Amino acid sequence: MLSQQQKLSYQENGFLILENFKSIADCQQLKQTANTIVENFIPENYSIFSATDRQARSDDYWITSGDKIRCFFEEEAFDDNHNLIVDKNFAVNKLGHAMHELDPIFRGFSADERLHTIATDIGMVQPHVLQSMYIFKQPRIGGEVRCHQDSTFLYTDPMSVIGFWFAIEDASIENGCLWGIPGGHKGPLTELAKRQPSGNAITIKKLADPEWDTKAMIPLEVKAGTLIMFSGKFPHMSEANRSNKTRHAYTLHVVDGNCHYPHFNWLQRQDNTVGPTFTQLNSLL
Repeated sequence: MLSQQQKLSYQENGFLILENFKSIADCQQLKQTANTIVENFIPENYSIFSATDRQARSDDYWITSGDKIRCFFEEEAFDDNHNLIVDKNFAVNKLGHAMHELDPIFRGFSADERLHTIATDIGMVQPHVLQSMYIFKQPRIGGEVRCHQDSTFLYTDPMSVIGFWFAIEDASIENGCLWGIPGGHKGPLTELAKRQPSGNAITIKKLADPEWDTKAMIPLEVKAGTLIMFSGKFPHMSEANRSNKTRHAYTLHVVDGNCHYPHFNWLQRQDNTVGPTFTQLNSLL
């Protein structure tokens, strides 16, 4: 699937952009399905997502979402009295974290054997789809995602997680596209999140001072249908969306089943697995 030049580019930069990977029709179908999930969502129990809060997290709705489909709200969708101040359809930050298994449209989008091939091309032995996220990046209130590395939150020994990030809509600087540091993955893992055994709290331990040259950060502006794949140690972020446009994206996180997946990771499935392989997803279609 990947040429030798593409493999070398990924190894050097920590990310790779593959344009026109999905059709516009596929993207529109996924977007419609995500919007329908939100329309049918009754917010009796919910969680507010923050990618800037470094404090310990204790949220049962979040912690138990690894094998479910749940909605997580934007911080700025509420006033100081916790009243929703925007239309529900424009208040949800993201869906997570098992649409790839539980929803047939998401499953069809995710069960792409090309992704298995790409994962093995870069050295994975047993690619498993651990989680999925549909990110809305809502107009005017779409929250900032601070610079981070995915291996902080989805750790394996040795580290193996890769992100498959699909632009469902055009992503630009205006509406909060991804930014990343080419080559930043060559440095250390700077933080490690651990789920505490005594409850649902998550703490983040500092492992090293960031060696990231933020001046080297570049915007990854892409068109709908583009796939951006990146290493678990690739430092990336996105700024708040203050435009009048949405910036929908869909992300799969894939880990190598040949690596150890610790119990301290926040995402623990009830079946004690690291999710299905792409072949297993295909068998469910």
